[in-house]
Amino acid sequence: MKRFGLAFQILIGLVLGVIVGAIFYGNPNVETYLKPIGDIFLRLIKMIVIPIVISTLIVGVAGTGDFKKLGRLGGKTILYFEIITTIAIIVGLLVANVVQPGAGVNMSQLQKGDIQKYVDTTEQQNSHSIVDTFVNIVPSNVFESIAKGDMLAIIFFSVMIGLGIAAIGEKGKPVLTFFKGVSEAMFWVTNQVMKFAPFGVFALIGVTISKFGISSLVPLGKLVLSVYGAMIFFVIVILGSVAKIAGTSIFTLMKILKDELILAFSTASSETVLPKIIEKMEKFGCSKTVTSFVIPTGYSFNLDGSTLYQALAALFIAQMYGIDMPISSQITLMLVLMVTSKGIAGVPGVSFVVLLATLGSVGIPMEGLAFIAGIDRILDMARTAVNVCGNALAAVVMSKWEGEFKQEKIHNTEPAAS
Repeated sequence: MKRFGLAFQILIGLVLGVIVGAIFYGNPNVETYLKPIGDIFLRLIKMIVIPIVISTLIVGVAGTGDFKKLGRLGGKTILYFEIITTIAIIVGLLVANVVQPGAGVNMSQLQKGDIQKYVDTTEQQNSHSIVDTFVNIVPSNVFESIAKGDMLAIIFFSVMIGLGIAAIGEKGKPVLTFFKGVSEAMFWVTNQVMKFAPFGVFALIGVTISKFGISSLVPLGKLVLSVYGAMIFFVIVILGSVAKIAGTSIFTLMKILKDELILAFSTASSETVLPKIIEKMEKFGCSKTVTSFVIPTGYSFNLDGSTLYQALAALFIAQMYGIDMPISSQITLMLVLMVTSKGIAGVPGVSFVVLLATLGSVGIPMEGLAFIAGIDRILDMARTAVNVCGNALAAVVMSKWEGEFKQEKIHNTEPAAS
């Protein structure tokens, strides 16, 4: 396998997983044998994500040591995220209005999926206001936040530690050296874990296809094509334009991140590629401080693919039920999504949870989500890849905006990252 690059190995795993899943469709033994392999791979990734985020962020912030500069970076980052995710919502609404993927869908042909776990999560989240979300950024117990994987609380803690190390000068150097060592060691571990990626992808895709089958896509084919078409348009036109303004190319970024994009797409998990995106964007020329702050923060605030999907799926369900959504209702939907997609970021099945929290507020039956639950995994693959693309570009944009982009590194990126 060493003769082939990681991207090619993952593609082989993806294709073989689809074939095995299709051949053994409906056979429960597939899940029995393959699910543990996929679970081990996802656990390996989760094992390394938090230590990498903490160590790289502390090293990056300690190197800057400027509270005002970090405050400025934080403000610019949130502003950029809000603009891009709002554009993603608008693109989703436009595609839904033009293509009308839900019009004429025969609901009797659709299989219903179980969405109760998302309903339960939504009920828990609805008790929290936006103010509570911001309050919870400050952890009361950092170890509890680390155990839960609460990224915003972890970022806040890491920033404060980094500033503290910078403030105490010479006394802080041993601590900084320790975190530098942790960071480098964890990136080495990441490279070893990635060798297992083709097997993880094979298992995860095999289980998905064996449970739902390719035939489940046919009745909802128009929705799948609409979502994928909208995602491709958003990446090439919207993110492509932003990249051009920033003095780079979206295709250059996609080429550099080809391994990570295929892996994120295959596993439908953006966590699987977080460590490698941080590493590759730094090699590309982005500042360590910017990269280690912007990319983890983007995992909560800059889910471009997810917000686009939420807008499109909401209108799809409305069209499926024959509910008329005038411009005023769609503007309300956009405003609600702008808030809910940030307020409950980071929870499991976030796109479904956001949709459940949103649909009721604009008069769309929440039960409609049950009809698309079966193919959500296929749609999740696309939106995860777009999320990865958007966050990688955000690191470039913010590095350029801060005047900390090292252009000379670009020439060495691909050989170093391959």
